[in-house]
Amino acid sequence: MNRTLSQKRPWLAALLSVLATGLGHLYLRRWRRALGWLAVVLGVSYFLVDPAALDAAASGEAFDLVELLPVLVVTSLSVADAYLLAYVHNAVAKATVTPDGELSHCPNCGKEVDTDLEFCHWCTAELPDEDAHAAPQLDDESR
Repeated sequence: MNRTLSQKRPWLAALLSVLATGLGHLYLRRWRRALGWLAVVLGVSYFLVDPAALDAAASGEAFDLVELLPVLVVTSLSVADAYLLAYVHNAVAKATVTPDGELSHCPNCGKEVDTDLEFCHWCTAELPDEDAHAAPQLDDESR
């Protein structure tokens, strides 16, 4: 099965996580991580936040923002995690090597390249030789 890694938008993952905790992780297809962040937010809101503050926030009444600080901190960490996961996902996609030893994405711009060309047809950056990104082989003397 030949699967390619698609580019993910870090800003979209972060925005979705701001709208609902775990939604950015669902966009990244990290199901367990999304459920984990949702469970952490629910646990923190249940154990560390006064129910009256949650009711006041949900109904639009005035409330003390400090009382909701634990939930805001966990939500902010979830947003940062979704952003960084998308960023790392894109870095891995850029560094992916096809089975025949060629780069599938340009190391300069990150877009998919034509493996028959020696340069990226998107940004015109020269692509490294096949031997430059192949796994290094140990000679008999260094073993």
